[in-house]
Amino acid sequence: MQIGVPKEIKNHEYRVGLSPAGVKELVQDGHDIFIESTAGNGAGFGDQDYQKAGAVILDTAEQIFLQCELIVKVKEPLPSERILLQPHQTLFTYLHLAPDPDQTADLIQSGACCIAYETVVDHHGKLPLLAPMSEVAGRMSIQAGARCLEKSMQGRGVLLGGVPGVEPARVVIIGGGVVGQNAITVAVGMGAQVSVLDTSVDQLRRLDQQYGNRICTLYSSSQAIEDFVINADLVIGGVLLPGAAAPKLVSYELVGAMKAGAVIVDVAIDQGGCVATSKATTHDNPTFVVDDVVHYCVANMPGAVARTSTIALNNATLPYILELANKGSKRSLTENPQLREGVNICGGKVTHKPVADAQGLEYTPASVALKSI
Repeated sequence: MQIGVPKEIKNHEYRVGLSPAGVKELVQDGHDIFIESTAGNGAGFGDQDYQKAGAVILDTAEQIFLQCELIVKVKEPLPSERILLQPHQTLFTYLHLAPDPDQTADLIQSGACCIAYETVVDHHGKLPLLAPMSEVAGRMSIQAGARCLEKSMQGRGVLLGGVPGVEPARVVIIGGGVVGQNAITVAVGMGAQVSVLDTSVDQLRRLDQQYGNRICTLYSSSQAIEDFVINADLVIGGVLLPGAAAPKLVSYELVGAMKAGAVIVDVAIDQGGCVATSKATTHDNPTFVVDDVVHYCVANMPGAVARTSTIALNNATLPYILELANKGSKRSLTENPQLREGVNICGGKVTHKPVADAQGLEYTPASVALKSI
């Protein structure tokens, strides 16, 4: 199979869809890999690294899309990329379609088979391709929050871990999943007062067993969110409903009641955000202020640590890329129900129900849509 990796063009996105190590594995299986020139530079992989691994370097994204059957990316395709997609192609990348009707419409129009990393499941129902970037984003959320608490960033001027004689910052983490767990690790390590809210008592029990009295675990009721967010210095939004728009758990009124200079890091912003006042930002201009509360809502946080993120992501995606390449998209998606869960759009049909529900579109099961490709 001919597999193409275009350069990412989202603002300050430095990750790349395949590392040279991944290219080498695919080439050894007999596939032809085409990489857009300089696509890996931001992650520390030069064109000659890819050539050494057996890839062919092409000058433009247009050449990649024209040449290849399988397109492997990191972030959702932007409009200039979406118009290049063709009906016979398979796109494998993060999509986050639920809050993005424009992208959804363009991908429907393309006729391509579009597989979203974030909705592929494993045999246990977990999200193996979302997990590595959630790990990175969770850890980064505390770093970003600590920086935003500084006075020069319009924060409260609070040191996350405090010092002897001065209490540490109060960190409230909404969601005890992969993002939340990794945020807890860093926040506890930095000496913050950490409270985590989740609706799964089993997950709260696991966190309590792991951290003991170093954190406070709470069932995530509306009242608990209100009580703890109002008194927080830093709030981390780590809520996930796979493939669906994130629920708005922190209201406009609650943001207005927070301390002046408090910080919100909404890691759920890819799915629309779990804070009512959130809107997507970029690494160029990462923050904004609403009611004296600093919001950090960068939609591609892991792109800032591109080398770590690329390697971690490729470790997870490579087995699936190999399966798609070795069997062909139609056969692999037909035979593998876990990978088929990742199909969000296929042959002009919306094939992931949470996306269809979020946008009021007709839903077609992927197993049905695949028959047309």
